Amino acid sequence: MSSTRRANTLPGSCPPDTSPGSLRSCPPVGFIADDITGATDLASALSARGLDTRLAFGSAAVQDDGADAIVVALKIRSVPASEARAAAIEAAEALRAVGAEQLFSKYCSTFDSTADGNIGPIADALVDATSACRVVHCPSYPANGRTVYLGHLFVGGALLSESPMRNHPLNPMRDSQLRRVLAEQTPRDVALVEWPAVAAGADAVALCLNEIADHAAGSHHVIADALRDVDLDTIAEATAGDRLAAGGAAYGAAFGVAAHARAGHIPAAGDRRPVPSPGPAAILAGSLSRATREQVLAFDGPTLPVGVVDLVDGDAAVCRALDFADRCLACGPLLITTDHDAVGIPAGGTGLTSAEVSRRIELTMGRIAIALEGLGVRRFIVAGGETSGAVAESLALRSARIGPDISVGVPWLVAEDRGLAIAFKSGNFGGPSFFRDALEVAGS
Repeated sequence: MSSTRRANTLPGSCPPDTSPGSLRSCPPVGFIADDITGATDLASALSARGLDTRLAFGSAAVQDDGADAIVVALKIRSVPASEARAAAIEAAEALRAVGAEQLFSKYCSTFDSTADGNIGPIADALVDATSACRVVHCPSYPANGRTVYLGHLFVGGALLSESPMRNHPLNPMRDSQLRRVLAEQTPRDVALVEWPAVAAGADAVALCLNEIADHAAGSHHVIADALRDVDLDTIAEATAGDRLAAGGAAYGAAFGVAAHARAGHIPAAGDRRPVPSPGPAAILAGSLSRATREQVLAFDGPTLPVGVVDLVDGDAAVCRALDFADRCLACGPLLITTDHDAVGIPAGGTGLTSAEVSRRIELTMGRIAIALEGLGVRRFIVAGGETSGAVAESLALRSARIGPDISVGVPWLVAEDRGLAIAFKSGNFGGPSFFRDALEVAGS
């Protein structure tokens, strides 16, 4: 028996479908993303590789409509671990109910987490739910400068611990050694597949995984090195039969393709993506990242900076935004943004914690989105992961198809039942001209 086949038939793996008709009927692969922008990033990567992909906003929106891949967008990256586990299990149950036998836990390519979670707790909950024997993790995203070597995560050539993520307001990443970071979050063993094994091919990775399994005390986690896109395909080929895998969007897309290929399903050729819905456009920027600040400065349309105190109050910000939009929407796309120059002022003056201030801002941005929809806005560009989650929740989005890509990891989403097109962007994604680029991609 070859090492690759043995790796794919370990307890907790899914056997290949060799039944009559399996070449035309393949169960979907289920993906559980810990935030909205990560979900859209993954959905874009899956679509780019030819898989018919649906994005469901929450577990209740999961449907069986013949898609190759179903991505469930949750908002569990920074919530208490118990809440994250419960939401992940609910998503897993919804996906398995529509036939998904293999699951992928998608988290940020910068491994955003703390000693309390939530990457480890979510993965452990899904191990228990699926009876998986292992979880192979790979956050590498070479196209965005994220790579893993000897278990260390690099961001644009710098160690994670030396990157701007070191001072992230919610999940400061002070350690780049992923085995150590993950070991703080799980009682299970955490092993490593080093890059020389990955470079040697899928059989070598499978052999390494088998050796790890022989020495592990039950279900376990494995970090896999990856420096190139081809490395992710190699890891995916070696894990194509696993019930559960985890990592960034690039590995998620490779895993989805490999799982379908193992079942004999070749993705259809051609671009099946829908066109964004026409109509007035508005940009909501809640992110405080450097990239989003540059994008706000580069936008040459009508712009309303809203002070943090007004955003925390809520009513004042919504009234200002409505008045601004009523005056400017007929002139073309407009931008409503957190006033970056006043960002350091509010926390002490409001009597709220930084986390409470952030949540109030998110909720206000959601209210502004509802008001803009009422004024006829049909295209939304939203900058910031937490802001995106709040807007999606406020607009009561249920599901969407994946439209054309704006940049790596950021597609237009088409909510056909609502006549809306939305682009959810992680704060750090995109170049200075991102907002204009998005509008150009959407067309007239």
